[in-house]
Amino acid sequence: MSDKKSTNEEAWRAIEDRPEFRELLAAKRRFILPMCLFFLAYYFALPLLVGLAPDLMGKKVRGPVNVAYLFALSQFFMTWIVAIVYSRAAAKFDRRAHEIVHDLES
Repeated sequence: MSDKKSTNEEAWRAIEDRPEFRELLAAKRRFILPMCLFFLAYYFALPLLVGLAPDLMGKKVRGPVNVAYLFALSQFFMTWIVAIVYSRAAAKFDRRAHEIVHDLES
């Protein structure tokens, strides 16, 4: 059991030492951090705008529908858009990770 554990640790160290792996981690950070910050800003914009700009958010667009309702509805769409964009980027990251492992095994 300990031989397998030490082999796994050695394999991970070998992967971690590769510049391609470090670049992959940096690319993931460059994508994930701004995406998370954007999503959080968009999410918290609704309650902030309702509190800070009630006249704007209460402005009627059509019938009983106001800007706040439309903004709240847009958050559903934005969540799906962020999920789709992330899943496409994650697929690229996964392909690159598999390439790194494959190169190491060769």
